[in-house]
Amino acid sequence: MTDRVAAVPASAGSTLAQRTSFGILVAISMSHMLNDLMQSVISAIYPILKDEFALDFSQIGLIQLVFQCTASILQPIVGIYTDKKPMPFSLPIGMGCTLVGLVLLATAGHYSVILLSVALIGLGSSIFHPESSRVARMASGGRHGLAQSLFQVGGNFGSAIGPLLAAFIVLPRGQGAVAWFALAALAGIIILSRVGFWYRAQHQSGIHRKGGTAAHVMLPRPIIVRSILILAALIFSKFFYMAALSSYYTFYLIDTFGVSVRDSQLLLFVFLGAVAAGTIAGGPIGDRFGRKFVIWFSILGVLPFTLLLPHVNLAWTVILSIVIGLVLSSAFSAIIVYAQELIPGKVGLVSGLFFGFAFGMGGIGAAALGELADRTSIAFVFQICAFLPLIGLLTAFLPNIEPPKRR
Repeated sequence: MTDRVAAVPASAGSTLAQRTSFGILVAISMSHMLNDLMQSVISAIYPILKDEFALDFSQIGLIQLVFQCTASILQPIVGIYTDKKPMPFSLPIGMGCTLVGLVLLATAGHYSVILLSVALIGLGSSIFHPESSRVARMASGGRHGLAQSLFQVGGNFGSAIGPLLAAFIVLPRGQGAVAWFALAALAGIIILSRVGFWYRAQHQSGIHRKGGTAAHVMLPRPIIVRSILILAALIFSKFFYMAALSSYYTFYLIDTFGVSVRDSQLLLFVFLGAVAAGTIAGGPIGDRFGRKFVIWFSILGVLPFTLLLPHVNLAWTVILSIVIGLVLSSAFSAIIVYAQELIPGKVGLVSGLFFGFAFGMGGIGAAALGELADRTSIAFVFQICAFLPLIGLLTAFLPNIEPPKRR
């Protein structure tokens, strides 16, 4: 059963007052690429850290947990604050935290320093995401799904090429080569400084107040709370499963099929590339057919493929991982924009809450699945996680806040 709620269109000037600023969207997407590229280096060098420091899977999971928690816990706080007082130049400051974390990670000689370094990288991400998501919406010109997808695909592309660069830069040279990725942080600081000037100009001119939302919805508070909880459950499903693949896919390939570390990194790149492609498709499809349609298709539609994955050979594992990456990744931009339209005028809060919760679920998932892998096996982890997309059935209880047919 769903709630059909009439959407009240925003004022005529709200979506047409400003054309889509593709230059800014490209800049913020590139910054997202650099940010997530540097973050992906953490999971990509797990095999190196595991051997160098004699870590078990629980310790690997703790590294991921520390990173994901610092990358998530501050995001809603940043979002709430910047809804009231925008901070355009917080973006390069956040990238500076990431730079310091990378240098520490490259020189770490003790497990505790590794934890500190990934915490700083996570802090940089926590500062980056709420405001950069706001910039994407400001630059959208009313095409919110497209803008959110362009913003997110930069991050996914960075996550995809990070392990590839790690395989060719860090793997042959060791932990110290992580310092080379600090150059990406410097580039991000330069780009985000320029974005900050644009953001400040928009804020001072008042244009940011014209962007509004594509439609204002009139919903009782209980329905809003229920919908937010459902969206949180869907994010839990998506990111717990993604944690299994992004954190332990290389180990699964090595343990199950005996592939080399380098080949496992390349296959992780293939999966993450599929994730990037699915992300860029999800936003425009949501703009055209509705966010709820994309959420249905993405979360529940991936179930047959996740159920098959633990029971096939290497070739089919690669093929199914591509399909899973394409389908499952299309949901997040739809969920973000759906939530932004569910709670109009709270872009920072919604972005911080959902990006933060997503990262948190990824961190908790990585830690919990690492512990489960130590007690059972990596293969068993993938068998259990295969059922997570069943949570997508909860989509049926989301209200219909969009027009039945998009043009």
